[in-house]
Amino acid sequence: MAVHAYTSFTFSYLNRARVLATSLRRQHPDWVIWAVLTDRAPEGFTFKLTSEPFDRMITVEELFGAETERWLFGHDIVEACTAVKARAHLRIMQETDVEQIVYFDPDIAVFNSLEPVIELLQSHSIVLTPHQIDPEPANAIRAILDNEIASLDYGSFNLGFLATDAGAEAQRFARWWDERLHDWCHDRRDIGLFVDQKWCNLVPCFFNGVKVLRDPGYNVASWNLSQRRMCFDAEGRALINGQLLRFYHFTKLGPVGETMTRRYAGDNYEIHELWWWYRHEVARFTDPAIPKGWWYYGTFENGDPIDKPMRELYRSRKDLQAAFPEPRRTGPGSFHEWLQVKRRAWA
Repeated sequence: MAVHAYTSFTFSYLNRARVLATSLRRQHPDWVIWAVLTDRAPEGFTFKLTSEPFDRMITVEELFGAETERWLFGHDIVEACTAVKARAHLRIMQETDVEQIVYFDPDIAVFNSLEPVIELLQSHSIVLTPHQIDPEPANAIRAILDNEIASLDYGSFNLGFLATDAGAEAQRFARWWDERLHDWCHDRRDIGLFVDQKWCNLVPCFFNGVKVLRDPGYNVASWNLSQRRMCFDAEGRALINGQLLRFYHFTKLGPVGETMTRRYAGDNYEIHELWWWYRHEVARFTDPAIPKGWWYYGTFENGDPIDKPMRELYRSRKDLQAAFPEPRRTGPGSFHEWLQVKRRAWA
């Protein structure tokens, strides 16, 4: 029996997914690592699984079949890569050798063994990590806003990580998760939704055998750096609050991530060095044949961008979905043409 791990990404995030898979392989060479792709390769780039640090691959078309383009049209890139996770989880559960399944966001790197998670799954069905495990001081107003209030808005658990066994309760969870993500994986904080994270607030209420993992070495990121400090021990191992750093979540690589890291890492220079390492690893795994920001499903067939209001309109109108089952198509009788007509009428 085997542990299967997977990550969900588009080709614009392939560099990060390569860092994740390479770091995971270093710690767990026996795990089966899956790439879940919600994309098609840009012209001039060929994705060869045998040349990648992944063992297996599954595409959004394989997961969603004939409804793929119509369903994807109602999602932006973040919503789409999140919404496929539960269907992929269910698919991996069908493997005859699977015993445990672990999901990672592609912008994670693994630094020490994750065997404690596998041990937890001997007695639990589902393992989740909260954004924070310690409260902020009452006078830390900015940290309360950035971290605790943000968790109330975005979700208690960070779904950049999730682990389950392959038993009946985990399957029941995955089926429910897939049903919700198929129809409701949207960034709609006005109605209490943020992709899959807000849904998982309900997991400890709905399912048995849920373990909330409160070890500070897991899912370290800007949202908990105010309460976690990194150092190295005499053997050169990375520690967070005295515990092994298991994995770090390098969310929002670029100006936003740098701002939040400076704000909460402060003089913890080891965190800044870790980010330096990650930026260089991402650059090392970047393929110049992939255009920056590439997403095949981000444009109409003629290359015109699909903006979020178009997606929201389409997914909210069953009549449009019925009239235009291939919404990316352009030309006479297409949704693209319908939008142009409406735009001229509204001008």
